[in-house]
Amino acid sequence: MTDFTKTRVDAPPGFFEAEAAGLAWLAEAGGARVVGVLEVGPGRIRLERVTETSPSAAAARSFGSALARTHSAGAAAFGAAPDGGNGQLFIGRRPMASAQDATWGSFYARDRVLPFLAIAQEARTVDDAEAADIRLACERIAAGDFDDDEPPARLHGDLWAGNVLWSREGVVLIDPAAHGGHRETDLSMLHLFGCPYLDDVVEGYLGEHALLSGFERRIPLHQLHPLAVHAAGHGRSYGRALHEAALRVLAL
Repeated sequence: MTDFTKTRVDAPPGFFEAEAAGLAWLAEAGGARVVGVLEVGPGRIRLERVTETSPSAAAARSFGSALARTHSAGAAAFGAAPDGGNGQLFIGRRPMASAQDATWGSFYARDRVLPFLAIAQEARTVDDAEAADIRLACERIAAGDFDDDEPPARLHGDLWAGNVLWSREGVVLIDPAAHGGHRETDLSMLHLFGCPYLDDVVEGYLGEHALLSGFERRIPLHQLHPLAVHAAGHGRSYGRALHEAALRVLAL
């Protein structure tokens, strides 16, 4: 077995341990495959190496079905950290709060959008007028305007194409920001950053677990989180995209 080691000399306490806990929690769902953890400790994690191959429609459909099963495994609450972790989450290199909320909207606005919006404002990738609109959208979200009867899902949490590896055995997921959330958030991130054979992924997903009516209209709502994270560290274009998504939310 070949392996791959990631190191970070300035890793905050629990950084790679949180990744390992997230991978274990996702693996326990028995749905989407995740990379295996061979060893973890302060400042380093050793993982199984994934030999990549070309994507295919069949693999995409299988992945969609498996992702639905992962989501259906559930979580203790909205914002819940994976079992076995210390509660501190990370998305990329940025800290991310965990929570134990009974409703989605309050958690999502407070812990997944507003903290990163504040960083983006300080970095001037979002101007004050745009931030006001984004906060108005968050007020509606926090008030429960978009809450539904969906239970907390077991999310990968950073499901962009770079974390979806295609192997001969099927899709393997890496680098999670795993937590309890709304399953539409994972799917909306795939729509935001693209994914090979995305229509087939969705087809496979729907064959396992239907989505509530109107998912397509709610995609901007669930993209506020990844757009806010990217606006905080990746430039003005993401700030504009975050603002546009917030305007679409306000129009719902």
